[in-house]
Amino acid sequence: MQAGTTAPGKSFPLGATVSPEGVNFCVFSKNCTLMELLLFDHADDKKPVTIFPLDSWKNRTYHYWHVFVPGIRPGQIYAYRAHGPFEPERGLRFDPEKILLDPYGRAVAMPTQYSRVAASQPGDNCAKAMKSVVVDVQAYDWEGDTPLRHPSTRTIVYEMHVRGFTRHPSSGVAGNTRGTYAGLIEKIPYLQVLGITAVELLPVFHFDPQDCPSWRVNYWGYAPVSFFAPHPMYSSRQDPTSVVDEFRDMVKALHRAGIEVILDVVYNHTAENGKDGPTLCYRGLENGAYYILEPDRTCYSNYSGTGNTLNANQPIVRRLIMDSLRYWVEEMHVDGFRFDLASILARDEAGQPLQNPPILWDIESDPSLAGTKLIAEAWDAAGLYQVGSFIGDSWKEWNGRFRDDIRDFFRGEEGSSARFADRLIGSPEIYGHKEREPEQSVNFVTCHDGFTLNDLVSYNDKHNEANGEDNRDGANDNKSWNCGIEGPTDNEVVERLRNRQVKNFLAMTLLSVGIPMILMGDEVRRTQNGNNNTYCQDDETNWFDWTLVHRHADVHRFVTLLNARRLLRDVEREQQRMSLNQLIRQANKAWHGVKLNQPDWGPNSHSIAFTVELPKEKLLVHFMLNAFWEPLEFELPTAHNEEGDIWYRWIDTALDSPHDIEPWKSSPAIPGRRYRTETRSVVVLFAHLDPSGSQTTSPGR
Repeated sequence: MQAGTTAPGKSFPLGATVSPEGVNFCVFSKNCTLMELLLFDHADDKKPVTIFPLDSWKNRTYHYWHVFVPGIRPGQIYAYRAHGPFEPERGLRFDPEKILLDPYGRAVAMPTQYSRVAASQPGDNCAKAMKSVVVDVQAYDWEGDTPLRHPSTRTIVYEMHVRGFTRHPSSGVAGNTRGTYAGLIEKIPYLQVLGITAVELLPVFHFDPQDCPSWRVNYWGYAPVSFFAPHPMYSSRQDPTSVVDEFRDMVKALHRAGIEVILDVVYNHTAENGKDGPTLCYRGLENGAYYILEPDRTCYSNYSGTGNTLNANQPIVRRLIMDSLRYWVEEMHVDGFRFDLASILARDEAGQPLQNPPILWDIESDPSLAGTKLIAEAWDAAGLYQVGSFIGDSWKEWNGRFRDDIRDFFRGEEGSSARFADRLIGSPEIYGHKEREPEQSVNFVTCHDGFTLNDLVSYNDKHNEANGEDNRDGANDNKSWNCGIEGPTDNEVVERLRNRQVKNFLAMTLLSVGIPMILMGDEVRRTQNGNNNTYCQDDETNWFDWTLVHRHADVHRFVTLLNARRLLRDVEREQQRMSLNQLIRQANKAWHGVKLNQPDWGPNSHSIAFTVELPKEKLLVHFMLNAFWEPLEFELPTAHNEEGDIWYRWIDTALDSPHDIEPWKSSPAIPGRRYRTETRSVVVLFAHLDPSGSQTTSPGR
């Protein structure tokens, strides 16, 4: 093909847009002096088969470079080269020898010899560079699929890794589909049985697998290269365009099973890292627009802890983020997003926190995103902590204080009981001032970053030696307790205590007010052998070992029954837009200690009891939470029912399965007016109210 066959093209839309006649290409660069569009036959080509130099007069409108190439079809591999000044002191880093991805590319082709090093050093990297692929996003049959929009009241989030979920040989998934979007589809029945209503997928935007120590691979995926392309290494198909369809197949299958898809998205940095990092895309197109730079413009601000920070409130980057989000909702049908280090998006172009960050309000107020679940990790790596103060009217927040305070309570930390109680009822101390819905808090005890639940009760210290950084990486303060022995043990007493603690944490996560999130494999005590920073471990350290489903069937059953009960929660208050404060004010409830109506909020208290009425269900529920190292006997409130003041035991984590949690309708009656809770255990009882409705007296009497 000859350059003379092209037309000037249009400045909108950005990216590669397919039409019956060909493809329109458009990319942004303000300071570029010459833009070249490169076409390739294969990802490994040492040089392009065609080069289209874009004329600064005919092919440039404002700062948008564009060209229409007739005859191009979906599947065409392409990239850019941008010529311009290399003047780091001015924030300009053009390098005409480097192959650049399209920031709006819908798919990425990976050469077999991809080299991050080649993109970091002087010289041509054509054969070893990632390249973009033309995709016709309209050429897919969704068969009537739409996002599910489950009510938050009945949302149970399962944080998981696409590859790690089925990569282990024990998954039973065929070798060519293990660790892929297609492999996940095969395991959807497992998620249904467990009672999950939403999967939160660790990053699936295309990322650089070499952004890690040279002897490892980036496993988590927090190293984005493209904000529109699904990661091709999670596909069972070889054709780069088929990756898009396989991802959509997964979304469609999950929706048919009633499961929402939430993406963990990284709009705070890219895999280009700091000043010595590779030139993959943004750095080579318009460095000073895409990144927050220090006053010394040779250096990058590092609020992400990875070497650079996206300039999220710069107009071009704002548009990129918004277009990306709309694309994943409108064309890929995802149901929500969890924003990694979301507080970075609250910083201005100088890195200072903004009171009303434009990009965050853009996201919240965009009509095409209305109803999409928005979850913020409301902090960043430079100390900006906004849990309870993140902007907006619809953002949910990962509640890091829930994690810390629940851990403190069950490991016996002094002064934790009052904070624990607040977390149990939706964290009004944190969120009450906003008059927001009770589900603003996303409650979790573990996530990908840190110990698994099994390791939380098995290790006092991190054991990250396998990462090759002499155990320096990862958090040092894990608020964990090993129950008396560090690591795996055959000691039956310690093992029983660990199993009980696991169930305690799961019970509080799934019974507290808010949206619960559990980590993949916690329901079967998956271990990472004490490694709390497994970002570079693509092996059995991270993979879901499916033999654990049988080995820890009691924990799996415990979670399944908890989830089944949670899914029966009333959604009326959510439909009425009742706030957390209103819910608490209207609730007929009472706090207790071992004696009724005498809660102990002192620093040496390690137990609490709580009674709440559920009028819609005509139930009275009584919680007894004992984190003390000795058994405690609690007084029981009067049930005032026609059954003769009878309480039923639903949960007692000190009991062996199947009595640790009973099927709701077959829960056994408990005689007497007192209940003995064993050391470090959770007990939940319930009583039926009389048919007339509410109690006539406080549940504490």
